[in-house]
This record gives sequence, structure tokens and C-alpha cells, in this order.
Amino acid sequence: MVAESSPRRRTGGRSALVLTSIRKAVEELIAERGSDAVTIPMVAERAGVNHSSIYRRWGDARTMINDLATYRLDPDRGLPDTGDLRADLTAWAQEMLSHYSISVNAALLRGGAAAAGESESDCLRDRRAEAAGFAARPGSTFSGDEVIDRLVAPIIYRVIFLPWTLPEVDVRTYVDELCNRSN
Repeated sequence: MVAESSPRRRTGGRSALVLTSIRKAVEELIAERGSDAVTIPMVAERAGVNHSSIYRRWGDARTMINDLATYRLDPDRGLPDTGDLRADLTAWAQEMLSHYSISVNAALLRGGAAAAGESESDCLRDRRAEAAGFAARPGSTFSGDEVIDRLVAPIIYRVIFLPWTLPEVDVRTYVDELCNRSN
């Protein structure tokens, strides 16, 4: 029998319940204490699981938080695809803004980014893939990097450094700048 190395293995039954309890525990602890204070023993105790299970799956708290930050904005969800590229980009950007307006999600993003260190975080890797997908659609006049620079980056910057300004953000402005500068 070959064991899978993917962190998303065995998603049914008891394993799914354990993973759900771990995710919930991490979210609660980050909301209560901040991502820097979360440890695997704390998560294990809160989730009611053995700490060795968590260490075996993630190795350390930073990796666990990075993985769970990615989970929170699921890369397997469908992206808007109405045939109107501008409307789809607007819906996608609004989804990110709404998601990261929830304080625990913003904390997970910050924790995931910190856990990634010098390398690209899993969460950003997923946004880059989504941006490239939008850039490859018919009618697009921009690259995936331009989507990141002009649409994703301003939202993420505000989430990390200016979270109190998120209610003021109109993502249509970012989409308009992206689409108009690319023409």
C-alpha cells in the first residue's frame, strides 16, 4: 500500500471530521490570540485530537496555518464565468474582498503569508493560477501578472496593512483600471 503525500488525503469519514475540528480550532485560536501565538499542542487540545496527528500531517504550526489559509478560499471552487470578462473579474474581486473582510480569514492570510517566508504562499499561488485563467479568456488584453498587480495586490495590501479601509473599497475601480490600462 502506497501512502499519499498530499495534505488533502482521505477526506471522508473520520478523517474529514478530524480535519474539520482542526480547522475550526485553528480559526478560533487565531481569532482569540493571533496567528503568531498558535501552537500545535493548543490546536490539538482544542480540536480533541492527538498532537502527533497534526505534526504528522503538517510538521509545524506555520505550515498548518498556510495550508488552512489556502483552504479558506478554496481553489477548487468555480470561478465566475458568465461570458462577460469584466463582470467575472468584478465578482471574483468582490469574493476576495468579502472573504478577507472577515477578521479570522484576514488573520489566516497574514499567518499563511508569514509561514511562507521567502517562498510564495499557497494562497497566493492559487490566486496567481486564477489570475492566469482570467488572462487566458477570450477578450482579455492583460496578463495574469497584471491581474495580480492591479486587482489582487491592492485588496491584499489593504487586508494586511489597512483592514479598517476594506468597507471603502469598490472593486469595480480596480477592475476598470486593469481593463482600461490594458487596452
